[in-house]
Amino acid sequence: MQVTETVSNGLSREFKIVIGADELDQRLMQRLNEVQAQVQMKGFRPGKVPVAHLKKTHGKGVMSEVLQEAISGGMQEALMERDMRPAMQPNVDLPENIEPILEGKADLEFTMAVELMPDFEPMDLSTLELEREIAGVTDAEADEALEEIAKQQRVYKDREDGAKAEQEDQVVIDFVGSIDGEPFEGGTGKGVPLVLGSNQFIPGFEEQLVGAKAGEEVDVNVTFPETYQVEELAGKPATFRTVVRKVSEPTSPEVNEDLAKQLGMESLEDLRTAVKARLLHDLAEVSRSKLKRQLLDKLDEAHDFELPPGMVSAEFDQIWQQVTSGNLVDEDPVADTEEERNEYRAIAERRVRLGLLLAEIGTRNNIAVSQDEMSRALQEQARQYPGQERQIYEFYQKNPAALEQVRAPIFEDKVVDYIVELATVTDKKVTREELERDPDDEAPAKEAAPKKEAAPKKKTAAKKKTAEKKAASKKAAAPKKAAAEKKPAAKKKTAAKKKTTTKKAAK
Repeated sequence: MQVTETVSNGLSREFKIVIGADELDQRLMQRLNEVQAQVQMKGFRPGKVPVAHLKKTHGKGVMSEVLQEAISGGMQEALMERDMRPAMQPNVDLPENIEPILEGKADLEFTMAVELMPDFEPMDLSTLELEREIAGVTDAEADEALEEIAKQQRVYKDREDGAKAEQEDQVVIDFVGSIDGEPFEGGTGKGVPLVLGSNQFIPGFEEQLVGAKAGEEVDVNVTFPETYQVEELAGKPATFRTVVRKVSEPTSPEVNEDLAKQLGMESLEDLRTAVKARLLHDLAEVSRSKLKRQLLDKLDEAHDFELPPGMVSAEFDQIWQQVTSGNLVDEDPVADTEEERNEYRAIAERRVRLGLLLAEIGTRNNIAVSQDEMSRALQEQARQYPGQERQIYEFYQKNPAALEQVRAPIFEDKVVDYIVELATVTDKKVTREELERDPDDEAPAKEAAPKKEAAPKKKTAAKKKTAEKKAASKKAAAPKKAAAEKKPAAKKKTAAKKKTTTKKAAK
């Protein structure tokens, strides 16, 4: 085998690899000799078919397997001899006509293009200085959480005959939706409970039922959002002929011993303790998240090395696909401009740089994800699909790429924890509001007018946050659409962070 390096440009390499026809023929004959004992062919005793006859009848088929092994082995040998670490799977360019090669009449000649992992030295991690924000839970915050829990346990009782529906009341409705007088698929429902003000349906729907009475018929006129999930309905005006079957008012239990026992606690004090513990846990998660972001920012600033172009392009394509698709009503639309692309490409470069850096730190310090950690993570994934646990496990067993998506964040967190142990971390007590405040949302007054050279960096940080939010939103798009097809203009409700926290505490 002959290997010739034809391109050397930064981290990009290209090789011309030639494996002679004689060498291929030797490999073919070796393979035929290996299988001869197992071959059964009419006119010959089992295992006694001459190799020359096997070559004549099955040579091309076996040669195809020989070529695949030769290509794979040639690539590995070329890289190992030069002690090169590929960043991605190499690209192989084979001859257009391989028939002469299969027939043993020509050499195998192909090119291999590969991008290499960069060589760099991680910074002295012990020199890192970090500030960790920590916050406690006040009695007033615990009381507020308990009130929210009580509100979540509320029940609805029928209002008196003739009573008008008020905001936060629950109505039970039948409806038939139509556009230009024609009913449309998915626009009909019967006995659908709806809490007015919950924003469960599209804007304008619930407001028109405030003041309605049981037994009353209301024509609800709305316009589907331009970004509605069902493309055929997006932006179109519709009328829902709605019959109010029932009007009920909410009643919340008092925060007392009975509520605690209803939630499975021995006493109100036990419930209060559980609420505080859950709130503290959630605040600790926020604190860790902010510390991790601060750490990654400092690592990114401290390292500057060449990145494999293919890895950056793949990361950019993934980010760009996330931020330009889906129904993200909370975000401004992304303009497909060179400026926008450059900003998101900078995010891709940051991600690749940090990914390579954390991987290098983890490798040098023998940090790995154990089988027990993977099993727990897979169990957590399976729990999200009750009744389908076996299928979930089988899916991950058959999809190494999906399994890697489970392993990667565990590995990243372990490396981050390792770095935090080496760094100098100073705790700073802050209020809950200060801890939960996003640094991108509010900047100190003295930074309100940054220098011109600092502006792009600040803008990129904001873009990074937007990209992460859009990526998270994309995951929730599928159930949102399914709900929309069953209900008129159903829009997934976004619960407040506080409500989510207190709901967890009640469990």
